[in-house]
Amino acid sequence: GGLARLQHEIKETYIAHFLNKSLNQGLSLIAVDEHQKLVGEIHAYTSGLSCFSHVFTELTIAIDPDCQGQGVGRQLFESFLQEIIENISSVLRVELIARESNQKAIVFYQSLGFKEEGVLKNRIKNPDGSLESDITMAWLR
Repeated sequence: GGLARLQHEIKETYIAHFLNKSLNQGLSLIAVDEHQKLVGEIHAYTSGLSCFSHVFTELTIAIDPDCQGQGVGRQLFESFLQEIIENISSVLRVELIARESNQKAIVFYQSLGFKEEGVLKNRIKNPDGSLESDITMAWLR
């Protein structure tokens, strides 16, 4: 529900693209259940530009709807940030964007140390044609 992409837009090429970028110039973590079923994923990466080499951007987290509200997202996020703190000293900033209507996510990100930095007015066009704003947020080391 919180992803910008619609279900039909999530294709193998999209997944391969972010996995490749995350593995080569970023970080990707997954969560599996006791049956080794994938239940969550988080990733972000650098843009590839030298002036932004200290920034992980395009942060995305996705949790299986059946596992939401069980702490999987928090555990993934905390592990993600801990990995940066302990092993990726070059990253000083992690950025994400949340829809203004997704207040639950915004509060969750704030609880992890992310701060609201701005509003991108009418950036999202919803399937029904309505517009809403994106909230830019960042975590700083």
